[in-house]
Amino acid sequence: MKPGRASRTAEIVCIARAVAHGTTSVARFADPTALALLPEEGRAIVAAVRAEPAPKGLRARAQRLHHRRRASMMVARTVAIDDAIREAAHSQLVILGAGLDGRAWRMPELRDAVVFEVDHPDSQRDKRARAGALSPMAREIRFVSVDFERDSLDAALEKAGHDASIPTTWVWEGVVMYLTPKDVEATLAVLARRSAPGSRLVVAYHSPAFISTVVGVFLRWLGEPLRSAYTADSMRGLLARHGFAVQRDDDLHAIGVALTDDIARATTVLRHMRIATADRR
Repeated sequence: MKPGRASRTAEIVCIARAVAHGTTSVARFADPTALALLPEEGRAIVAAVRAEPAPKGLRARAQRLHHRRRASMMVARTVAIDDAIREAAHSQLVILGAGLDGRAWRMPELRDAVVFEVDHPDSQRDKRARAGALSPMAREIRFVSVDFERDSLDAALEKAGHDASIPTTWVWEGVVMYLTPKDVEATLAVLARRSAPGSRLVVAYHSPAFISTVVGVFLRWLGEPLRSAYTADSMRGLLARHGFAVQRDDDLHAIGVALTDDIARATTVLRHMRIATADRR
């Protein structure tokens, strides 16, 4: 992330959710918050992608197809993580690197939960300005500003009132791949200390693949380079060392196959993207 501005990747995935809202064949997906959380330029992209008839010109059509395929990817990722949150039904949800996540404003299952949104101050500032127009679904939303290069996550959560004595659901979506293995380990150590037995960690990560190298060039240009990748076995071992036992670990294509045929087709090349659900022993 470039200093002084919100995360570009956070905007990209939010655009994908906004494109997918109301247009996907997956009944379990809906994100009415996505458009509201985007800056004006992001909303303009969504409008162009959703516009009918289809634009003329090869470049415009290719861009439209690219955004729609990314939307299908976000449908699969979002549904898998939402299901894990609902299943756990904990009274505390911590979203690490919350970006433009809208769960606290769109999931009625959080009506009895306190949601802690942890993110860099630059990203959080922009989000809070736009989220004011939305009605929260969660019982309470607490914004926890953390510059991971300078601040203590442990201290920030303690100050925000996170209760380490009761189970927590941790959502670590779209962050791990941008951290070094050393920083991943350090964050897991904090989560382990703050996780009562029965807590749940849902983590999205990348496994080694050639496509990651290609995508990594674009992400480096955005100022958010890929820094880590794990096989399913290495992620299982990593989480086990910190007291979390993996219950499920699926690649995005397998998740898509379980949803609909069109999502399955759109996620065929996304087998390197994985979501693991692990519970604290």
